[in-house]
Amino acid sequence: MFKGLANLTSLMKQAQEMQGKMAEMQENLKKLRVSGSSGGGMVTVEINGQFQALSCKIDPSLLGGSDQEMIEDLVVAAMNQAVEKAKEQSAAEMGKMTGGLNLPGMQDMLSQFGLGG
Repeated sequence: MFKGLANLTSLMKQAQEMQGKMAEMQENLKKLRVSGSSGGGMVTVEINGQFQALSCKIDPSLLGGSDQEMIEDLVVAAMNQAVEKAKEQSAAEMGKMTGGLNLPGMQDMLSQFGLGG
C-alpha cells in the first residue's frame, strides 16, 4: 500500500515538473521570432513561436501609393485569423482522433500547444 502511495506521490511530482517545463517552453515560444519572405524580399512577415503574426513589411513599389501601413496591418490580422482557424480545426480533428474521449488533462495539454480551448 505504501509503495503505491509513494508511486502516486512521485507521479504527481513529475506532473508538476512537466507543467513547469511546459510553462517555460510557452514563454520561450512567445519570445522566438522567425521571419519569412517572398518576392525576392519584397514582402516579409515575422511570427513568434506560437504562430502569431507580429509584423509585415511590404516594399512600397508593390503598393502604388496605397496606404502601406494599413495594408501591412491588414495582412497581419488576416494571417492571425487564418492561424486561429487552423488551430480550431486541428483541435476538432484531434477530438475525432481520440473518439471524443475526455482524457484528464488532455485539453490543458493541447492548449499549451495552441490547440483546443
